[in-house]
Amino acid sequence: MIRTTWTLSQKTARILRAWLPTNVLRDAIYTRRGLKWGRTGDVFADPYLYAAAMCRELIEAGGPGWLHLLVILCIWNTFKMLWIGPVSLAKLIRVRFQEQAARRHRVDARPVAPSQGLSEPSIQR
Repeated sequence: MIRTTWTLSQKTARILRAWLPTNVLRDAIYTRRGLKWGRTGDVFADPYLYAAAMCRELIEAGGPGWLHLLVILCIWNTFKMLWIGPVSLAKLIRVRFQEQAARRHRVDARPVAPSQGLSEPSIQR
């Protein structure tokens, strides 16, 4: 029973990750090339918050009850978009440190050619 639930949740997560707009945006930002655009995820939080407020207004005006689900979904996506900024910044800092360490390691490991003055001196008589 637990194995079946786990398998279904993994398949569902894979489908949702591939098709939902916030997940597609998050995956694009979390690539190395997209990390610098992480702070723009905050801009996408505003429309979701506005949509949640509009749905709430419709509910209070006598709208259908299923709009509560949209309110929850919009608020969840708002928090997800707000969270993308700080996480991408932390990942960018970590990646930059790793790249700097790799560059330093490559420079230190470079072999020195004998023509650079490190050959043994010749003894002249």
